[in-house]
Amino acid sequence: MKNSQDRSKRPDIMQVLSDARPDELDPARLTDPARQRQDFVRIVSEPANSRVARRSMRFRPLGAVALVAAAASVVVSVSSFDRQAPADQSTTQPPASVGAQAPGAATDVQVDGRIELLSAAKKAEASPAEGAYWQTTTLSGSVDLAEVSGRLFAVRSTSTDSWSVGVRPGTKSLMVSSLDSRTEPRTAADKAVWQAVGSPRTVQAEVGQSSDTHSVAFTMGAGRPTVMRTDVGGKIYAVGPDNVSYKALRALPATSDGLRRYLEGLYARGNGTEGAASDRSAWILRQAGNLATMPVKPGVRAAAYRVMAGLPGVRVVGHVTDPLGREGVGVEFPGTYRTALGTTKQRLVIDSSTGDLLSDELRLVEPSAKAKATGLKAGTVVNYQATSRMSWGERQITVPENAHS
Repeated sequence: MKNSQDRSKRPDIMQVLSDARPDELDPARLTDPARQRQDFVRIVSEPANSRVARRSMRFRPLGAVALVAAAASVVVSVSSFDRQAPADQSTTQPPASVGAQAPGAATDVQVDGRIELLSAAKKAEASPAEGAYWQTTTLSGSVDLAEVSGRLFAVRSTSTDSWSVGVRPGTKSLMVSSLDSRTEPRTAADKAVWQAVGSPRTVQAEVGQSSDTHSVAFTMGAGRPTVMRTDVGGKIYAVGPDNVSYKALRALPATSDGLRRYLEGLYARGNGTEGAASDRSAWILRQAGNLATMPVKPGVRAAAYRVMAGLPGVRVVGHVTDPLGREGVGVEFPGTYRTALGTTKQRLVIDSSTGDLLSDELRLVEPSAKAKATGLKAGTVVNYQATSRMSWGERQITVPENAHS
């Protein structure tokens, strides 16, 4: 991982632009120099606010397709957040990220971030091609507000998920979730409140969007892992409204133009054509982020990052850190989301030196009154999924003996 303070390790800007140039800037396709300059400005320096514009981090079954899963098997989507369109289309931005500069330097930060994202695309092209199992390990965390006898306190839930997707004939896909899972008071102050109300084993917390919250029971202490099959009839992933096979994943377009058109077609088919531009950008960004974690061809992963770099309404910020302290480039979704904890914003963090997607996180922009009362502040990551491993393997993962279906 490069150090943001060691400027000598930063990508050479001109080399990155030359190597990672998006398809739409290919001189063979755009012979008009003026047009090339216009497109360059649009891609790497257009201010985000000038364009039209789940609570649970765990993997979720896809319910919007015709394919019916068997009782013990289900095709899952890797989308980290399951929610409706942004609740707030204002231009409100979260507090400055790690490495962010003064307001007057906002354009420089954005240009730098997009160049770093194009660098990630170039690195992704060199990733290993294929194996027997595509395997990912993710560390998840979430913060929720519990209330017992009129007393509020925050709880933090953490766990690890291991997912092994079989892509060769005869292989199976398994997900072991909630490894090393634990729910406990977030801070010493929260622990004192929890103890003062009797240290209940089970607590209730309000989750969901502020306009549609519901109560969920949390069991304090350690949890038990769960295992499930995630392949059905050769279909191993969900892409937009479709369950797809490995063959279909490998056939996806490996150019940014082609992949963007493919995703726009899925959006139109699954969401209609009346959505706001920012809704479309958020949807396409989420799908591109999902593809970056799937066993697609290296060129498709690179194209996904280039699609991200050119989406209207998306803000790209260089030099941020993910919940595990790893540095990368931040890609922020358009709009904000109102949750039980307050107004939040979603961000992806990508390692430009390797081309890996590091994390998908939800950050507080404006805490609710209850969240403030428990010490939660703007900028706090309240939900995340950080990928610690994403690679090919030749052996199936081991299922813990205490795992249940």
